[in-house]
Amino acid sequence: MIEHIGGPVLRGGQAQPITPVIRVDGALVFVAGQVPMLNGQPAAPDIAGQTRYVIGMIEAELKKAGCELGDIVKVTVWLTDKADYPAFNATYAQVFGTERPPTRSTVVADLIAPVRIEMEVIAAARR
Repeated sequence: MIEHIGGPVLRGGQAQPITPVIRVDGALVFVAGQVPMLNGQPAAPDIAGQTRYVIGMIEAELKKAGCELGDIVKVTVWLTDKADYPAFNATYAQVFGTERPPTRSTVVADLIAPVRIEMEVIAAARR
């Protein structure tokens, strides 16, 4: 069973063809890519602030599905500048630690939004 949670996603006042969170068979939760935008502007000027903000956005979306950050099993990250990687990684480690963090892929890409980072996650739903 596929359960669509939340929505619609609005950008510029227009509904987008995106579901923010989907739960599959009550077991896996997929959170769509989140970008650190606030009132049409980047939520912070630097990668550390944008990373903290986007993780907070993900945490809010996970809560809608009954999950928390500790339930994340996979993270995909897009950075716009590889020079941001050390500061991103340090901020990420503050949240997820280094002992048992989720799996992660990090790539450099040109993003549609005027931000430095986009993140999406897969979590294991609590039963």
